[in-house]
Amino acid sequence: MTNMRDRMKDKKRIVIKIGSSSLQHEETGDLDYTKLDVLVRELCDLRNRGKDVVLVTSGAVSVGKKAVMMEKTDEDNPTAVKQACAAIGQARLMMTYQKIFAEYNQVAAQILMTKNTIIDNLNRFNARNTFAELFKLGVVPIVNENDTVATYELGIGDNDTLSAIVASLIDADMLLLLSDIDGLYTDDPRKNPDARYIEVVEELTDELMEMGKTSTGSSAGTGGMNTKLQAAKIASSMGVDMVIANSADIKVIHRILAGQNIGTLFMAHRDAAFDLPLYVQQMTHE
Repeated sequence: MTNMRDRMKDKKRIVIKIGSSSLQHEETGDLDYTKLDVLVRELCDLRNRGKDVVLVTSGAVSVGKKAVMMEKTDEDNPTAVKQACAAIGQARLMMTYQKIFAEYNQVAAQILMTKNTIIDNLNRFNARNTFAELFKLGVVPIVNENDTVATYELGIGDNDTLSAIVASLIDADMLLLLSDIDGLYTDDPRKNPDARYIEVVEELTDELMEMGKTSTGSSAGTGGMNTKLQAAKIASSMGVDMVIANSADIKVIHRILAGQNIGTLFMAHRDAAFDLPLYVQQMTHE
């Protein structure tokens, strides 16, 4: 166990995903600026240590809804409403991030992706080059799905999967999913008090993958444990270690990367036969 966790100290390129529910006050749905500030400070400190960092962040749609005081999306065209809210919210979310990053003398950049970014060879090549250049410049890329133009056919669907795709695309060696749960359990601990916590997953078995399909997640997010296990499958197959940890304390980021035993660690098992663009394309038709 110790040796497995010690390898976290040597990670050089890290993707961190944080969900909608982790960025909002539960009572109001408004952004939690205290958490945002701690998150940005953690990321900037990783940059100061010479590491490449990518943030995959949710929240554009919910921020947009709050901006126009929209409570429901049961209008005639809910997809169009969601996309309009995303257009409003993404700009607001990035403005907030830019301001906080600037307080720590760090430059951030926005990258919006759809499945076509991965499926199309030229798009994928260009995206990889963009990330590489941003890393050379010492910039922190902030990634979200392009909800404004993404449709059911093109949408990635959740940022757990997106973060694993990004980690694979940029040859990251670490993916950290910050969620509203401590890690992987044998069952949903919110419903089953006998659910057993799993510290390390050395290999993703079919049994484990099936286990996640009964889990849903919070109302603010789109992904439950199933999407996190799908992310683990992508990350592991592409040679990326992954950790699921609780976002209640954002400072777990530096503790995990210092080798502390926090969250569930999914060990990487690179699969030479794993075809990322094909896998993403098949997800479109599921």
